Amino acid sequence: MKAKALICDEKQNFTLQDVVLKDPASDQVAIRTCYTGVSIGTEFALIRNKISWGPYPLCTGYMGTGVVEAVGAGVDNFKTGDMVYFRGNDAMSLSDGTPVSCVSGTHCSRIVTRPNTTHGVAKMIPGAAMDVACMFVMPAVGLFGVDMANPRMGQTVVVYGTGLIGLGVVAACTHRGCVVIAVDISEKQLSMARTLGADYLISGKSGNVEDEVKKIAPEGADVVFECTGIPACIDQAIALCRTRGTFVWQGNYGNAPVSMHFIPAHVRLLKMFFPCDDGMQSCRRAVVKNMAMGALKWENCITHRIPFTEAPAMFKRINEGKDKSIIGVVINWQA
Repeated sequence: MKAKALICDEKQNFTLQDVVLKDPASDQVAIRTCYTGVSIGTEFALIRNKISWGPYPLCTGYMGTGVVEAVGAGVDNFKTGDMVYFRGNDAMSLSDGTPVSCVSGTHCSRIVTRPNTTHGVAKMIPGAAMDVACMFVMPAVGLFGVDMANPRMGQTVVVYGTGLIGLGVVAACTHRGCVVIAVDISEKQLSMARTLGADYLISGKSGNVEDEVKKIAPEGADVVFECTGIPACIDQAIALCRTRGTFVWQGNYGNAPVSMHFIPAHVRLLKMFFPCDDGMQSCRRAVVKNMAMGALKWENCITHRIPFTEAPAMFKRINEGKDKSIIGVVINWQA
């Protein structure tokens, strides 16, 4: 099966290339991709080899929406024509036979995957827009961290870093009735946090964040979600917790060891949580359902919608790190 895919080489060059996917086996389905969402955090950690899931060349991307084109004989819960959302491609190669590491390989015009796995396929919930729902993973990651930490109604939470995962945390905590304090250096991202329910916005560029948080919560926050994934921010975020509060390592800090000052966490008697991944299908379904109902205005987080032909240039812009206007990117594979 032939397709077009966004490929990254070891020099971090991005190109659209012809790729070959195997026809679906009995336990697989083939999907025609409609839209894929871009993760500026994890995808570019893979691209820059901050974390590694396989050798170059890579096809990144781990969330998308599409339409089922073919169904293996052993699959009985999907049919041709089903609208779905999915987590990845099982395998692909370049046209010359060179294997491509699918990490997880959704930035491709077709998907061949095992649907009935933890990272497989699910049917679209009626009412959810395909172009918005393709960004389902980040709010699901945020929801999973919130579910683990279990902040209660009326408690004060700090969301330290309002990238797409942090924005998912803001939305999930808002739905629980928490008082939400959003902290970031980006005014644009803080504005997005406001649209998703943040009660207070604190700019990391001005003043002392700890002092600003104490004006709202004098004893410190009940729960702090560190969502930047930047090791230098860990101690800054721990300092915002109250005694016997909760700290959530919501970011991905890469393969390298990270450090923290022991005493500030120790004397606060903190509980810590380490969420990983997106909470599987229960969290995915919850966020897509909330999109369909209008309870999660995730379209507010999409800053760029592009045809797949512009994907290499967009990835180059993101990788250069100069354009701070890029937050949520949706690639249209139908264009």
